[in-house]
Amino acid sequence: MDLINPAAESYALVHTTKTSYLLSEIYNYTVQHHPQAHMISGPVQGQFLQFISSMMRPLNVLEIGTFTGYSALCLATGLQKNGNLHTIELREEDAAIAKGFFKRSEKYNQIHLHSGNALEIIPDLHFDWDIVFIDADKVSYTQYYELVVPRLRDNGLIIADNVLFHGQVLDENVKGKNAIAINNFNQHVLNDQRTEQVFLTIRDGLLLIKKK
Repeated sequence: MDLINPAAESYALVHTTKTSYLLSEIYNYTVQHHPQAHMISGPVQGQFLQFISSMMRPLNVLEIGTFTGYSALCLATGLQKNGNLHTIELREEDAAIAKGFFKRSEKYNQIHLHSGNALEIIPDLHFDWDIVFIDADKVSYTQYYELVVPRLRDNGLIIADNVLFHGQVLDENVKGKNAIAINNFNQHVLNDQRTEQVFLTIRDGLLLIKKK
């Protein structure tokens, strides 16, 4: 399902600040070589993440789902000088690709790449998070959320990607384990009295969540 008019997407891209050379290279490499290239954040969403990071000036950022490293570099943009970004990728091949790109970034020493199961890694990361970006396996979104909410700083922000899940959550009878999981996650967050949220129809949907 095309949720956004392609002409509107093209117009948005033209009127969005151009990405850096390294980000453009990651994007082009992923589109040309990765069988799941649709998973990359892309220039407009990436610039949105850069804006958030630059405005918040985070000390600690957690990304769940590195993929090829595009969104991690966007989120690292506004890191404080002593700040750190921890990013977790289950697939070793994608982690290796991302690491190669990270090495070419001026933020390399501030980016910590973890390879493995995020549900096992997150509890061992003893930080209070300014920004958490959730963009990994959809069936675990609620578990990720519950792991990070207690460690979210006051005025911290959780950003969950793909919350429209290709428009499948709009169906009267939601089908498929991923769409069902995302729909349940969206409802879980809506019912959580600890937080408040705004649902943005950027690309495949972004849910912005903060503590009350």
